[in-house]
Order: sequence, then C-alpha cells, then structure tokens
Amino acid sequence: MFNEFNLKQYGIDVTEIVRNVTPPVLYEEALTYEEEAAIADSGAVMVRSGAKTGRSPNDKRIVEHDDSKDNIWWGAVNVAVNELTFQINRERAIDYLNTLKRLYVVDGFAGWDPAEQIKVRIVCTRPYHALFMYNMLIRPTVEQLENFGEPDYVVFNAGQFPANRYTTGMTSKTSIDLSFEQQEIVILGTEYAGEMKKGVFTVMNYIMPKKGVLSMHCSANEGDDGDVSLFFGLSGTGKTTLSADPRRQLIGDDEHCWNDDGIFNIEGGCYAKAIDLSAESEPEIYRAIRFGTVLENVVYDDYTHAVDYSDTSITQNTRASYPIEFIDNAKIPCVGGHPKNIILLTCDAFGVLPPVSKLTPEQAMYHFISGYTAKVAGTEMGVTEPQATFSACFGAAFMVWHPSKYAELLAEKIEEHDADVWLVNTGWTGGAHGVGSRISLKYTRAIIDAIHDGSLAKADYVEDPIFGLAVPTSCPNVPDEILTPKNTWADKDAFDKQAHKLAALFNKNFEAYKEGSSEAIINAGPRV
Repeated sequence: MFNEFNLKQYGIDVTEIVRNVTPPVLYEEALTYEEEAAIADSGAVMVRSGAKTGRSPNDKRIVEHDDSKDNIWWGAVNVAVNELTFQINRERAIDYLNTLKRLYVVDGFAGWDPAEQIKVRIVCTRPYHALFMYNMLIRPTVEQLENFGEPDYVVFNAGQFPANRYTTGMTSKTSIDLSFEQQEIVILGTEYAGEMKKGVFTVMNYIMPKKGVLSMHCSANEGDDGDVSLFFGLSGTGKTTLSADPRRQLIGDDEHCWNDDGIFNIEGGCYAKAIDLSAESEPEIYRAIRFGTVLENVVYDDYTHAVDYSDTSITQNTRASYPIEFIDNAKIPCVGGHPKNIILLTCDAFGVLPPVSKLTPEQAMYHFISGYTAKVAGTEMGVTEPQATFSACFGAAFMVWHPSKYAELLAEKIEEHDADVWLVNTGWTGGAHGVGSRISLKYTRAIIDAIHDGSLAKADYVEDPIFGLAVPTSCPNVPDEILTPKNTWADKDAFDKQAHKLAALFNKNFEAYKEGSSEAIINAGPRV
C-alpha cells in the first residue's frame, strides 16, 4: 500500500502515505481508524463529520495579494486575509499533519473538458475524507496517475486541528484559507468533507471566468435528442433531485462550466442530500447508495444497519457522496452541448412565487443576479429552519468575481444559443412556511417534464401583477389552481401582504447591483 511517494516538498515528513487506493482499501482503513465508521445494509460506509455537519461560510478567507486582489468581490462572501496569516495557518496545518503516523492523498482532476481541466491534490488525515474526494474528483486512470506530476492546487485538510482564534483575521477555531498565488487551500477546525469539494469549486469559479468560461452552481442533464438543461439553485432547492431523471442522462448534479463547446461537469461524483430519501421519491439516488458510497451523519439500526433517512437527530444535512457512474443513466464523459433550457430553482419560504414562470432575457438576468431562495435547514451551521435569503448567481458563497462577471457571461451565452429560461419554485404553496406546505415533488417533476417536451412553452400565460412574471394557466399533470399562488391561500389579504413584503425585499437586495445593470434589467424586478 505504501510506495516511494512522499510529501517532502510541502514540509511533510510522514512516511506512511496512502495514495489513490481503491474504495475497498479505504473501507478497511475507515473501519480500522475511524471511531464511528460502520457499513450500512446497502454496502455504503457510514461516517460522522464531527461537530461541524455543514459548511462554515463565515470562516472562509482568501489571501489579499497584489496579483489577484482587483479581481475579487471582497465583502461578506470573500473575506480578505493577509499573506502572513495564511502562512501561520498553513504552518499550523503542516505541523499537525507531521504529528501523525499515516496520511491520505487523493490526486484527481476537476473539469471533464481536457482543455480546461486542472490537477488537484488532497492531503488529509481521515480515510473518510479520502474516499469522499476519491468520489468527488474525476478519477485518473493508472497511466494518468503515473504521469500526474505536480498538481495545480493542493488542499491541506488538517480539520481535526483547530485554528488559533487569536491569529489576526480569525473569528473562530475554524478556518478555510485559499491562496490563488500559492495555489493552496488550508482547512482547520472542521471535519465536514464538503469544505474540500466547495474549496475546489471556488478555485474553478476564479480561474474559469478569467478565461472567458462561465462557471456555474448548477446541475445538468441531457435528453435523447441531445437537448441539455441546466438547473441552478442552492443546496436543498432540487438541483440533484430534479436532474436525476430516468428519461434523461445526468451530466452532473452540482458544478458545471459553459465554454465555446458546451457544458462540462467539474466533478467526478455527486453529493446528494439524504434527508427523507426513499426508493419511491428518488429511485436513482437511492440505488446509487451502495458499496463505495459515503453516508455522512446518518442514523441506523444497530442490529440490521438499515439507515433511517427520516432521522435528523444528528443533523438535517445528512449526505451521500458517490461516483457519478453510480447513477444508472449518467453520461460519461460528463459533457454536453449548449443548453436549450435554463431552470432557476428557488425555494420560496413566503409561498407567493408561482411554481413555474417563463422569464424574459431581462428577467433572467434580474433573477440570476438576485438568486432568491431559502436557506434550507442543515445546509449551513446554525440554520435550523428555512430562512429567506438572496444569493447572487444562486451560489454567492462560492463566487469569487463580482456577480456581474458571471451574469454577463450567462447573458452572452443565452443570447448566442437562444436558450429558454424558467423560474421554478420548489418551496411553499397555500401559505408561507409554517402555514402552507412544500409544493409536491410530483408536480414539480411534471412541470420539468412539460418544459422538456415543449408543451409548457405553448401554454397560455397571464402576467403576475406584482412580480411581472409570465405564469402558465395550465400544465400537464399539474392542477390549474396551484399555478397561480394566490388561489391556494385561504386568506387573500394575507397573500397580498406577503407578496408585497417579498417584492420589497427583492428591490432592496437589488440596490447593490443597480450599478452596472441596464435599465431593462432593473425594471424586470417586482413592481412595488
């Protein structure tokens, strides 16, 4: 298992390096060295991520350097840290890694298009983290691994060791630090595996737009005729669920790029929410949970090892990580042509947006820049119930450039390839959160089907008086009354108040983006 491979170039002198081994070996390592690892009745390995069961966005830092600082959208999302603090945290991580007898290395690729692909190296302390990134990166062939050479970016995951909160720029014992110049990511104080995945995504969100390639927080699939659909949205809005369609090939569930040749997936795997998972509601994902899959923070029966996906006593953010080929109809290589349909997913906790509406090009930009949704419980630390939020580009937490950079690239590509854009609400109907209920997944799937078969584009439309959206009056296999949200509310006055409240929040949020936006885009917002 050990060879002559070493990490001395990083100041790491550990001699037992487990590099790019197979899942069976990592299973053995996990059962030997992970305190709470177990094998589910499905064959998946079950692990715990420790105290942090979601991302820690407030602890992400980017080094402010003369070579890149003018390109970065500084603020609440991208918090600057000086080079000295990065080096202190890096040394803290390296010192900790050097105290261990054994480390794990995963070398892989990000980006399925060979012209845009980068090489990534993960250095970590837990077999679980190694298997997770074995799944999430694009796995090299034996020949590619032999000729891998030096990576473009390295992730040092020393998450079992805390940051020193008295270090300049630190606000807690958790820190995720990224240096574009040193091409390294340092993780301290969190063992949540998703930080590695999103760290790589953040890197791609910087280097791809610099090359004129649009990086996107979206899922993608392809129909029999080669028609590609993109699904934008934050975690919990339905990207993974809705893109896993048995009648269409899955290109990817979370992170993609759009270049002159079309769409390509950034990742080699999927990271699905497992809460309330069932064979009936999400059969493709359910079948993907087998030997080689990592199940995070799930509760299981001590005797049978059957997973109780409804049990959220550890966290509501239970997750499954598996190679994309575990989805029966995955498209390998994970590339596709230019999209025909772009679907913006929102989880409206106010319960006032229609289940589906067709957007004009100006509305598409307005809603893409706004990125309205709700933070779904468990996705981030401290979020225990849905909260209305705006996340630019439906993924502000991972954007590096100003949102206008991504919006301009998207607008250019929509116009060039004549794509239709839709706003689909997977949130509440019949009332706001706490009164109404989530829109039935069955109806949302029917809406997506109608978009794909072209029938929804031919429907009659009415204009929403507040949001100005084109709302269809009918959709196959969806009750007409739910297409107009006000019809589902018992208290019509309460609906109007909620609709005006949300409209005001939209307008307030967009104030930050007016500069640089055309009058047509500004006027595509709600009318209050």
